[in-house]
Amino acid sequence: MKISKSLFVTKKEEPADAEVRSHALMVRAGFIQQIAAGIYVYGPLMWRVLRKIETIVREEHDRAGCQELLMPALQPRELWEESGRWERYVADKILYHFEDGRGREVCLGPTHEEVITNFVKGRITSYKQLPQNLYQIQTKFRDETRPRFGLMRGREFVMKDAYSFDASAEGMAASYAVMRDVYRNIFTRCGVRFTPVEADAGAIGDAASEEFMVDADTGEDAIAVCRTTGYAANTEKAVSKISAPPEPEAEVAMHKEPTPAAKSCEDLRALFPDLPLERMLKTILYRATWLDRDQVVAVMCRGDREINTIKLQNALDCLAVELADEKTVKAVTGAAVGFAGPIGLADDVRLMADASVEGVKGFLCGGNETDTHYLDVYFGRDLEQPETHELGLVQSGDATVDGEGTIEITRGIEVGHIFQLGTKYSEAMDCRFADENGKLQPFHMGCYGIGVSRTAAAAIEQGHDDGGMIWPLPIAPYHVMIIQMRAGDEAQEGLAQELHDQLEAQGIEVLWDDRKMGAGGKFKDADLVGIPMRVVVGRDAADRKVEWKPRTGGEVEVISADDVLARVQAAFDA
Repeated sequence: MKISKSLFVTKKEEPADAEVRSHALMVRAGFIQQIAAGIYVYGPLMWRVLRKIETIVREEHDRAGCQELLMPALQPRELWEESGRWERYVADKILYHFEDGRGREVCLGPTHEEVITNFVKGRITSYKQLPQNLYQIQTKFRDETRPRFGLMRGREFVMKDAYSFDASAEGMAASYAVMRDVYRNIFTRCGVRFTPVEADAGAIGDAASEEFMVDADTGEDAIAVCRTTGYAANTEKAVSKISAPPEPEAEVAMHKEPTPAAKSCEDLRALFPDLPLERMLKTILYRATWLDRDQVVAVMCRGDREINTIKLQNALDCLAVELADEKTVKAVTGAAVGFAGPIGLADDVRLMADASVEGVKGFLCGGNETDTHYLDVYFGRDLEQPETHELGLVQSGDATVDGEGTIEITRGIEVGHIFQLGTKYSEAMDCRFADENGKLQPFHMGCYGIGVSRTAAAAIEQGHDDGGMIWPLPIAPYHVMIIQMRAGDEAQEGLAQELHDQLEAQGIEVLWDDRKMGAGGKFKDADLVGIPMRVVVGRDAADRKVEWKPRTGGEVEVISADDVLARVQAAFDA
């Protein structure tokens, strides 16, 4: 493809709203154009990248025996009511929903569990038809409150979603294992470095769940990893082994201590320098929401730990949790914010605790009285051990649960997520098959998603430099960029055409910069768009000499034009 014949427009200026490099570089290179917050036009170069990712996805799914179909983006509320997810998605404010011209409520699908379950219902009637795995590649919609990071958190995005149907939990686990391998193959072929991690199933899943994270310092997601044991989980799911705090030297009766203006652990450390932070217990107030009610929940945790709200939401099995406002705190504690504690809370407050506080002795906690804390408090003596769950946020330096390694926190970009759904949807939507004895049984389902457009953005976050993008060869918009130094020069024109035709004949995609402009601008554009291999046809064209340079990791070499094809093929082999 000659650039002079294509829509190729680049910009020097950084977009003012870009928070990450992938967003800025894609806008500057003309790959995307924002028409509203979180909504983008994919330009020709970007579309080529997305199609290549889609091709890899299709090939690996088809090789594993999956079948492609296409489901509607527009979905009726009734299906979501059947599964019981309508209210949660509306409460989470991520569902685009509205009334059609006949007054019926519909939504734009962020996912398709309901639709695929309804499709299979009555089509797969016998265990003899199982297992099945159906997938699609389609645009999805999420009403993000704060769209940001370009294609990594948009309101409209390209996604692959697959759904497996099995006769048993064992069959579901086997299908899940197959798809885990499919995902490893896909991201390996896309040329990105990735880490599979244990994950929370959220509003979609019911059982086992894993995310595939592209390793990137700019990633939105924190990942807990142990290099020694191989443990990896996102921080919404991760667990660790926490050392017990030092015990007090002697047991002392609980008593009140004046703590004027001491609203934080740091303030309290100044007042009680000899008391370990691990024995300062925070009580944090949340408002939890269910379909039919809401309730204030108080959660205790150690002063050196933090609460993971996703774990709390799962433990409560509620739609959402948020920090209680100042008015609520005062109403249930009778004190200003910063002095909440477990003793003397309002009767309708549910008291819970993170596992980190279990067994802590002689601790400090809020007194539910402004400028007051209780000191030397013991569970079992001064108050009962609250309802206790694993609610903490894993921290760097924690030991793994088995004690064999140490956790560190890294960053990643989620590009894939796989779930074992169990019978969550088939039970709710009465989707069943006849087993060997003719008895109707619910399907055991799996769900498997890949963010196609997100994978493209993640590849840029992982591969870029000051000059621009560095595309992995398998998903680059073109494989080779030929830069013709002087437009209209017969020798250069002839050699560039020869190389273009020779490479294209071998299935190698070529972008040919034949524009009438200075060399500096051409080289800057070449760096910006990040084509993996570069061939410069210049003043030595009459001698059939060209300059060869990989986009990264190599020096400029002058080689014979006859060696270009071999160099390119060697790059593919590598």
